[in-house]
Amino acid sequence: MRKKLIFALILGFLLPVASFAWGPNGHRIVAEIAYNHLTPQARKAVEAILGRTSMAMVANWPDFIKSDTTHKYDHTNKWHYLDFPGGIERPEFDSLLKAATGENLYTETNAMIKDLKNRSLSKEQKVFALTFLIHMMGDMHQPLHVGRDEDQGGNKITLTWFNTPSNLHRVWDEQLIDFQQLSYTEYTKALDIATAAQVKSYQTGSIADWMYESHMMADKVYGYTKPDSKLSYRYNYVFIEDLNTQLLKGGLRLASVLNSIFK
Repeated sequence: MRKKLIFALILGFLLPVASFAWGPNGHRIVAEIAYNHLTPQARKAVEAILGRTSMAMVANWPDFIKSDTTHKYDHTNKWHYLDFPGGIERPEFDSLLKAATGENLYTETNAMIKDLKNRSLSKEQKVFALTFLIHMMGDMHQPLHVGRDEDQGGNKITLTWFNTPSNLHRVWDEQLIDFQQLSYTEYTKALDIATAAQVKSYQTGSIADWMYESHMMADKVYGYTKPDSKLSYRYNYVFIEDLNTQLLKGGLRLASVLNSIFK
């Protein structure tokens, strides 16, 4: 069964990609940074689960399976996001997070962590849990995946990106990243230069802390980006540092979570 799932992960790379949380490069950057910061014990555990398939190469599978015509994975569609009203303070955020008891980005991230700590889990279940955890840790650092429900995380906010029709969600998923014209390995090398103190600072906190931080970033994005805006070089200049910081934080925090699981 494990071989079948790994084969499915590889086949997934051939499927067409719609607008998901981070494009393929974004998720691979997060996964590659995380792999660079795994402890020897965690790296050994991850490789025992994934075999010769890298974290970067499984990172997009949870998006690719949305194209599965058997609808086997439809129940995972809500695992990629959790929306909140704009401009809320931390106490209200925590209250809403606690009330969000269904399947969502917060509950399922914690569920995958719990599953991976279960040493009796089957190989197939471990592959599934690890793959989704890799992906969802990336999702929560894409600000619009903790954005607002009324516009579906920016999907309903139409605009143009270098004169090409787009929407706010797609710009943050992939177009800002692709604009840098770097492969995911080149991008990883460029970003993964944080000092030991910065790494420690970024890895401090909880899943709830990190989601609230991303939500505040979403408020910044919403505040600056008006519907029907014509975005180009200026938008990249304004947000490139935020984009890169979110990618780096996602990778470092994923590493921290995996190191804690497999200590």
